[in-house]
Amino acid sequence: MRYGVRLAFDVGKARVGVARCDAEAILPVPLTTLRRDRYGADLDQAADLVQDHAAVEVVVGLPRTMSGGSSSSTRDARRWARDLAGAIAPVPVRLVDERLTTVMAHRSLHESGRREKNFRAIVDQAAAVVILEQALEAERATGAPAGEPVVPTKRGRS
Repeated sequence: MRYGVRLAFDVGKARVGVARCDAEAILPVPLTTLRRDRYGADLDQAADLVQDHAAVEVVVGLPRTMSGGSSSSTRDARRWARDLAGAIAPVPVRLVDERLTTVMAHRSLHESGRREKNFRAIVDQAAAVVILEQALEAERATGAPAGEPVVPTKRGRS
């Protein structure tokens, strides 16, 4: 298992959930939720988090359909990941299949005693934790980073 902090992002239309793990890559924890912004403020905030936490890698959830296909959400997450990769290079960004992570996050929040009406504020962070857990488990099992590498777009930081 590689040493270093990783950040995970669960990209949605309105919000981006963020999780991080410790440098030993043992414990993923919720970090924050970013508001999506058509001007790219969410990408700038995400890049700042990568720098602030000295992340060695970023994992972005890839929302595939249950059959493994693409949707507008899949394309949006890919675009967001490419833009983030351009802003944080040379830190690598990888896309990891996130099917059912929101369902798993809801289940986990229910089991912890949270009420459904309070989920919105934290469900994206919980989904990011699940994405990071899955990526770390895949790396432990295979010895290789999980998911597919993202080729960055050219995007300057403001």
